[in-house]
Amino acid sequence: MAQETLVVKLRRDEGEELRRKLSEGAFEFRSVPHALFSAKGEGVVATLYGSGKLVVQGSDARGFLLRFLEREPPAPSASTSGAKSGDGPGEALVEELERAPLVGSDEAGKGDWFGPLVVAAVRVEPEDAARLRAGGVMDSKRLSDRRVLEMAGGLRARFAHAVARLDPADYNRAHEQLGNLNPLLARLHGQAIRAVARGDEAILIDRFADEALMRSELAELPNIESRLHQIPRGERAMAVAAASVLARAAFLEGLSELSAEVGVELPKGAGAPVDAAGRALLALHPRERLREVAKLHFRNTSKLAGRR
Repeated sequence: MAQETLVVKLRRDEGEELRRKLSEGAFEFRSVPHALFSAKGEGVVATLYGSGKLVVQGSDARGFLLRFLEREPPAPSASTSGAKSGDGPGEALVEELERAPLVGSDEAGKGDWFGPLVVAAVRVEPEDAARLRAGGVMDSKRLSDRRVLEMAGGLRARFAHAVARLDPADYNRAHEQLGNLNPLLARLHGQAIRAVARGDEAILIDRFADEALMRSELAELPNIESRLHQIPRGERAMAVAAASVLARAAFLEGLSELSAEVGVELPKGAGAPVDAAGRALLALHPRERLREVAKLHFRNTSKLAGRR
């Protein structure tokens, strides 16, 4: 995959929030002259300088900005290798796509130390998009866990859907083989989409990596070049929003199942409550059990080892 360098300007609070997010994930910090911090992981090196300029270099620089800053990447310069220009489509494209059958997919669990990685895909007919919007379907991050679980029941009963779930033991084996989260995410998106697609619909994905990754994953589907769309904030389309709800519900259900298995309440996220749960887990079980409930490449794992 082509290497890319992107530069964006951050406010002080944005820089502090970014450092917090990276410190809770699978990033390794290193010292760089004149930099407030530099972190390496998930296919990129992100360096924030005192001037507020954030320089992101690597094979997934654009995906990094989307995931951690929820910011559309800037148009690359002429010297950028293999990059494509453009700010990405907006509301007009979503409106156009929803006039025909649409399959949307989204994921949950990638920022959580405990629990599975889940991708869901949902097929929505054009006459149903407005009903879903009126019914309060939206990006699951804007809904409470209780509401997500309630809403998921109705979506499962009403819409063609598929869920691809990778529990931690399988996730860890796959991540150790691939060394990067994005190919693993692409594999799950592809699995869910192929289970729902009939061939007459457009496909919309909440963009998480270089667009070529998903095009390659779905290459066997007919006319995929014209059918596949990848945009930031894809949950503006009801198919992606519904997929977001189903993915989050499946993640919450998986997390609850794992909690019951080990006798410890396993929280969401990757912050201090998660670290405390990890210590409680190791007080009851051998360290090997961690592989069955947690994503081992997260920094939480090494922090826990340092306390033993």
